[in-house]
Amino acid sequence: MIVLYSYWLSSCSWRIRFALCLKGIPYEYKAVDLVKGEQFSPEFEKLNPLHCVPVLADDHVVVSDSYAIFLYLEEKYTQKPLLPVDPQIRALNLQIASMINSSIQPYHMISALKDMEKMFGAETKQWAQYKIDKGFWALEKLLKDVAGKYATGEHIYMADVFLAPQIMQAVNRFDIDMSKYPTLRRLSETYKGLAEFHASSPQSQPDACITNNNL
Repeated sequence: MIVLYSYWLSSCSWRIRFALCLKGIPYEYKAVDLVKGEQFSPEFEKLNPLHCVPVLADDHVVVSDSYAIFLYLEEKYTQKPLLPVDPQIRALNLQIASMINSSIQPYHMISALKDMEKMFGAETKQWAQYKIDKGFWALEKLLKDVAGKYATGEHIYMADVFLAPQIMQAVNRFDIDMSKYPTLRRLSETYKGLAEFHASSPQSQPDACITNNNL
């Protein structure tokens, strides 16, 4: 069985939990408490020297980084594909996922914000809000004329898997005003109607700690 090393509040981990649920792939959940520093243990360092979640172990294959994990799952487990065949729509899904993975989420990682505060005494929440708004503005422009029920049409694909956790984190952690992004706001309401979305959400995970909602 697949083993997923995850932290309940990690949006990167949420992407993979969401993808696994959508594809109907069973997996074992192994919690890594980022607050307690379990990601720095010698055992976890062997899995990912960057000390980040998620990490996926599939028999003798170990993959870290949610983007790489997603593509691995898509190529090996072909049921319920989450990348379209059409090359243009496929490229758009890869572009959206890459924007979130590289140009939005890294700027509000817990470790990054703590390092910024420690090194520069900066107001980290405002910085995170600025970077999220910048990314959401670009995503809104990109999707407003192509989105259907889901981000790139009438089927749920990779773009949605990456968008859903990012939008929820933006609202719940950083108080982003989604009225500025009507397309993204509409999509987030669609995601909330999916059983797979709720099954993969932070509050549904075995390591969830509802009182620790400031991370």
